[in-house]
Amino acid sequence: MAAVTIQMIKALQERTGAGIMDCKKALIEADGDEEKAIDILREKGIAKAASKAGRTAAEGLAYIKVCEKCGRAVIVEVNCETDFVSGSPKFHDIVEAIAARLLEKDPKSLDEAKEATQDIFTDAVVAMRENFVLRRYEILTLGEGEAFGTYTHMGGKISALVQLSKDCGEVNRGLAMTVVSGKPDYLSLEDIPSAVRAREKALAEKEVADDPKLTSKPEAVKAQIVERKVDKTLGAACLDHDVYALDPNGTLTVPEVCKQNDVKVLRFVRYEVGDGIEKKDEE
Repeated sequence: MAAVTIQMIKALQERTGAGIMDCKKALIEADGDEEKAIDILREKGIAKAASKAGRTAAEGLAYIKVCEKCGRAVIVEVNCETDFVSGSPKFHDIVEAIAARLLEKDPKSLDEAKEATQDIFTDAVVAMRENFVLRRYEILTLGEGEAFGTYTHMGGKISALVQLSKDCGEVNRGLAMTVVSGKPDYLSLEDIPSAVRAREKALAEKEVADDPKLTSKPEAVKAQIVERKVDKTLGAACLDHDVYALDPNGTLTVPEVCKQNDVKVLRFVRYEVGDGIEKKDEE
């Protein structure tokens, strides 16, 4: 049997776009013959899948799967090229299979997650003739007495997974709904990174310094105004400043709901399909 070197693997990868491990396996099976290895990859659909990898995938699903038995949940965004495919039952089945695999394997990085689900993606590309991408995922694990809240909007275009200190029934879903509608980035002001706050403070200080109405104010007063401006701006990005989505009057805040139910929001993840992906005009 011919020895398979890293140079041979890299050369095959450049020609096919397939993964390193797939190239290695194909070369071993082909006894080092590159052309035979390419045929093997094509037969398995891997080279065909790789040929579609450059196409922009900005549609897709934000999907949540909860494992009651293991006390874990995964939220995942899987992208495809067209809205038509993203709405198909077959694509939903593929994403469900990916989520199940991620819960089973519990990968610690996106690269590990892609490796763990590569066979599912390869089969999907061959079957549906589109480029599919595992864009991001997160797995949350419950502590004793804790519970999940989930909500999916617009058929999977936006999803939110919330981890709570205890089970509050319908409130679990209501808080996840609030994450979807409010688009928060943080739980509270205390969770905002110092660099983000410093950047916002610099902008507020310039606004105060340029305001002729504040010129005569003492420096201590100006500093207070700056802090209030910063808190107001950054507060809009915090869940604890949002109005609870299920309140019919639109006045009940998240902290008030949590106090009424003696529950804390420990963590949340919100995915919106295609958020931040720039599609080419020609597509």
